Amino acid sequence: MTDDRAERIARLIEPLRVEPGSRVDLGEDFDPRYKGGLKKKHGVELLETGVSLLAEYQERLAAQDTYGVLLCLQSLDAGGKDGTIRHVMSGVNPQGVKVSSFKQPSAEELDHDYLWRYAARLPARGDIAIFNRSHYEEVLVVRVHPEVLDRQRLPADVCGPDIWDRRYQAVNGWERYLTDNGFKVVKIFLNLSKEEQRTRFMKRLDLPEKNWKFSAADVRERRRWDEYQHAFSEMLSRTSTPWAPWYVVPADRKWFARICTAAVLAHTLMDIDPRYPVVGKEARKGLRAARRELEADSPEGAPADPYAATHPLPQGSDGRRRGGRTAKGKRASAAGRRTGKGGRS
Repeated sequence: MTDDRAERIARLIEPLRVEPGSRVDLGEDFDPRYKGGLKKKHGVELLETGVSLLAEYQERLAAQDTYGVLLCLQSLDAGGKDGTIRHVMSGVNPQGVKVSSFKQPSAEELDHDYLWRYAARLPARGDIAIFNRSHYEEVLVVRVHPEVLDRQRLPADVCGPDIWDRRYQAVNGWERYLTDNGFKVVKIFLNLSKEEQRTRFMKRLDLPEKNWKFSAADVRERRRWDEYQHAFSEMLSRTSTPWAPWYVVPADRKWFARICTAAVLAHTLMDIDPRYPVVGKEARKGLRAARRELEADSPEGAPADPYAATHPLPQGSDGRRRGGRTAKGKRASAAGRRTGKGGRS
């Protein structure tokens, strides 16, 4: 990454990265209110920079068509996943992004292995897929709620106390398989404090237009706060790997969470450094022939190349810049060369 913007982004997200092999205590190691010394008014520019970078590098990613990117977003209820996706991806081409939300599995999904429904939503090369909740539900909700594990109808001999160890290993192996095939896995946990969650729940109750977002199940899950904190800590400790590290993004301040999420995703794309395909010699001949045909078809008085007439073209661009002369001017020049007029003395 030679872009100096990359250095700025790297400094911002470095404290958020879970070092592979480290032991995480979520309550002790990461502050949900951390904001990196930034003020909200200064954050606007940073978010705009991140969104701009994403738009630029997403176009390159699609053009190269070699890598795909999977963004996994995890958080507790009211963590801000939906708003983060909406703001961070506001500048990208929607044709190259697909968002999938994973809720309670269907009967069809329960008839398959637990990674089946996630594998079905992976990105194609050149695309970005976003999992709003992800395969990590299988070591979070399923761990906190044993009855969910029962519904998966697993053989009795695989449901012993080491099931979580084996699931961590399976997930790590699956992500390694994806990265070996050119699919980068970006994992972000939006870290929300218990009091900020309560505040957001109360807002949903207080404002009629937000009532629809509230569910009584949210309060029931909140009662298991400590269990979830333990499950998240184990997940971060066991599944942050060199090929797919976790980033714990402070989520109490939505504006800062969005900046950090944009920075992590932009950092990933800049690290890939996708390039536009180089047109081969034979293809370039075809482009030059097409240029000549289009220039000859220009109306009287119109520029032979309307775009080049108003935009500087890079050196070596196909067909060489013609200077944007009108069709009439081109024909007059050609006539002058045939009659000897207008040529060198």
